[in-house]
Amino acid sequence: MKLYALATALTTAEAFTSTYYNGATISSTNSRCATKLGMTDEIISPFDNNTEDDGGDGSVSTATFTPLPSDDEPLDLTWENVDLVLEEMRPYLIQDGGNVAISDIDGPIVRLELQGACGTCPSSTQTMKMGLERKLLERIPEIQEVIQAMPESPDLSNEQINIVLDSVRPFLQVAGGTIDVDSITGEGGVQPTVTLKMEGSAASLNSVKLEIAQRLQRHFMISGLRVEWA
Repeated sequence: MKLYALATALTTAEAFTSTYYNGATISSTNSRCATKLGMTDEIISPFDNNTEDDGGDGSVSTATFTPLPSDDEPLDLTWENVDLVLEEMRPYLIQDGGNVAISDIDGPIVRLELQGACGTCPSSTQTMKMGLERKLLERIPEIQEVIQAMPESPDLSNEQINIVLDSVRPFLQVAGGTIDVDSITGEGGVQPTVTLKMEGSAASLNSVKLEIAQRLQRHFMISGLRVEWA
């Protein structure tokens, strides 16, 4: 029962969060973002102005927002227009604890940064390609590609690894277990590897190992990071 409670607590407890972007704490990944963005054929913009012009005196009415042109009217590739198109999709991301920001526009290449839960979501690539990129290419034909800009992550070091492990150790101790860093290899390479040594009854639980590995991957945001066990 203790081992079952340990695995359940590690995968569900709100107390175990991973801070990786501007101090924002993310409690879990969420794969609903890509599903919503990918399956929605038409996203209704909250900035559409459906109010008809009722002024007959030639005066110009004012509003607190800028309406987007109709869907069949292409937009120029500018920072403002890219942000206007993203604004149509932000409610779906925000609903799932995420957001998106423009990182850079380099010629026809647009770099976007997925923030919050969407940045660590396993479906972040789907969200970027099937949702955000698809809509941007529809509205701004000048864009050739939309790529994901990764936020700055901490260095792969014993100190940073132990920050993650310290959040897990209290639960392991309840089950009579311990966990320590055994080695770090391949820093700065294509596939860096962190080897951990876990002792006690919890060492036999693959679900606990998987949760710890996922927390390390979310913390460092390093493509190709491997977590192995001594």
